[in-house]
Amino acid sequence: MLILYSLTSAAVLISFLVKKGETFKAFHKAWKMFLKVLPSLLVMMVLSSVFLYFFPPEKFREVLSSDRPASLLIAAVLGSITLVPGFIVFPLMGLLREQGISFMIISVFTTTLMMVGVVTFPVERLYLGTRLAVMRNLTGLVIALLVALATGIVFGDITL
Repeated sequence: MLILYSLTSAAVLISFLVKKGETFKAFHKAWKMFLKVLPSLLVMMVLSSVFLYFFPPEKFREVLSSDRPASLLIAAVLGSITLVPGFIVFPLMGLLREQGISFMIISVFTTTLMMVGVVTFPVERLYLGTRLAVMRNLTGLVIALLVALATGIVFGDITL
């Protein structure tokens, strides 16, 4: 990450030295865009924090541990409304797998987590428009359910 920060800093410095006025214009434009998105980002962060407060890892295990079909839907809903970075989710799912959660449940949770964004919807709507944001999320949900079913078949959670 240090390399990325160094390269970015060098590029900004070069831009500033070559075209000072345009660099300031770019920073001004970026600042205005940031302020435009900031309210949605803050709402997203607050909702995520509240959700994670009420659903710590122990709750996930409790809710997702059963083999009933409702667990699959619960996992899909939880994944759709949770905003957690992958570097936290994947180790968490590894721990849940060690505790007996099926691959199918883990699959639908992680796939919806990465592909469906209920919490991020306001930002998506702002940039993509309502129709496209809804279509993207619905498509992600369908794909997540198909991936979970395929995972269930491959790992023996579902027998044909």
